[in-house]
Amino acid sequence: MASNLSVKDFYNSKNILVTGGTGFMGKVLLEKLLYSIPDIGNIYVLMRPKKGKSIQQRFEDMQRLPLFDRLRNEKPSTLKKIKPLQGDVLFDNFGLSDKEIANLSEEISMIFHFAATLRLEAPLKDNVNMNTCGTQRALNVAKKFKKLVLFVHLSTAFCYPDYAVLEEKMHAAPIKPAEVMHLIEWLDEKQINLLTPSLLGPHPNCYTFSKRLAESIVESEFSNLPTVIVRPSIVCPSYKEPVPGWVDSLNGPVGLMLGAGKGVIRTMLCDGSLIAQVVPVDTAINAIIAIGMIEGSKTEKPEVIPIYNVNIGHQKPTSWGDVLVVAKEYARKYPLAWPLWYPNGDITTNYLAHEFRRIFYHMVPAYFIDFILFLLGQKRFMVRIQDRINQGLEVLQYFTLRPWNFPCPNYDSIHSKLNEEDKITFNTDLTSADRDDYMRKCVEGGRIYCLKENPATIPMNRSYHNFLYVLDWIVKIFIWLLIFSLLAYLFDPVKTMFSYGGSFVKYLPILGSTVFDKEI
Repeated sequence: MASNLSVKDFYNSKNILVTGGTGFMGKVLLEKLLYSIPDIGNIYVLMRPKKGKSIQQRFEDMQRLPLFDRLRNEKPSTLKKIKPLQGDVLFDNFGLSDKEIANLSEEISMIFHFAATLRLEAPLKDNVNMNTCGTQRALNVAKKFKKLVLFVHLSTAFCYPDYAVLEEKMHAAPIKPAEVMHLIEWLDEKQINLLTPSLLGPHPNCYTFSKRLAESIVESEFSNLPTVIVRPSIVCPSYKEPVPGWVDSLNGPVGLMLGAGKGVIRTMLCDGSLIAQVVPVDTAINAIIAIGMIEGSKTEKPEVIPIYNVNIGHQKPTSWGDVLVVAKEYARKYPLAWPLWYPNGDITTNYLAHEFRRIFYHMVPAYFIDFILFLLGQKRFMVRIQDRINQGLEVLQYFTLRPWNFPCPNYDSIHSKLNEEDKITFNTDLTSADRDDYMRKCVEGGRIYCLKENPATIPMNRSYHNFLYVLDWIVKIFIWLLIFSLLAYLFDPVKTMFSYGGSFVKYLPILGSTVFDKEI
């Protein structure tokens, strides 16, 4: 049965504080709240000066993004409801003055805590300081807000790698968060790096470890604050809103597809039979907004902290192999501009095959290009880029070589708790979505919004693409001939085989004419 609850009515006139509002998911949250709930109160966004720009300059730059086009065109006045706050989760009270905190405490009804570092390869100190300590600081601020209805903590579905099945419930942290926070405060960088492997335990990187500790902190405050934990899986470009394929970074699968389309990434350790556990960013934001209403409107406090695994891998099962097939097909039909080489990469679970390809398809060409640049007196960069790519692949490959299972009963129940209008406006059910069309939009979104390429150049790109295809085959044939020539030089049996091959070629015209005569 449809619910009588209305998302718009719940958020009507409510003032909201968002940390991480300038990030990928944060910007989509702001746009969706303002566009779909125009009667919402003010949205305070925690921002810090960056790259010599004040928060006001950053805010103005953000408003000019294509992401906010429909707001600027249809509801421009709603943008005035965004109130930038100069602050940072790396500081107590976000670095805000006592007066600012006092004013916010009288206004804020909800907090969406999105702030986090997403650098999987970042050291322990950086991850814990931002993701774990930052969450503790956000909770400390939330305790001062007199009208707080709900604290929404954005986590990740991958924070419990030691469990084959991650249900929508809490698991104990391997170590007390307070102890880790004390360690990074008192030990120097070298000492922390020495301790990191023993602290991480089953965790593949410091990111998932720090997010797990953050969840533990949020749960510990559940008795004092109304909190909820949201665990999205791999967040991908938008499915529909505000524009199909919207993405603003090369993180995740889109970065891999674009890197492969540019001919820079040609091999990766990945099990193509495994289901890709992903969720479009607009679907995840729809769920988060709806969760805010569902949990924030409860009259009785739950006995345990509510947790939602936000994921559509079970709604629309798609393997990594499927992703590769569609991405290759689309990239060949609508190639990217000026790829480094013909984009013909592949995935494998064979470590030796991957290393062979990595050395000969990644590193050798990189050193060759840098050598040419050195001769021309230009700045060398390809080896550095490939080192970064290899480092990134090493981190990501952990997630593509093992199965992940995220039961989502709480997430699946969201749709049934919305009224008919909200089911459309805040849709979380993609069972009827066109999977292949969505993946094509992901590539196209990456082309336009990340690489800033003009789709009008595709015909020219296709010509260059065809040239690279021929060149790729010429180089392959040359390399194999070189290998066989080397083998023939080193081993007599191979030399003998080549001599038989030469004899066969010599008598081929005679054999052909004989067959032709018989045909006549």
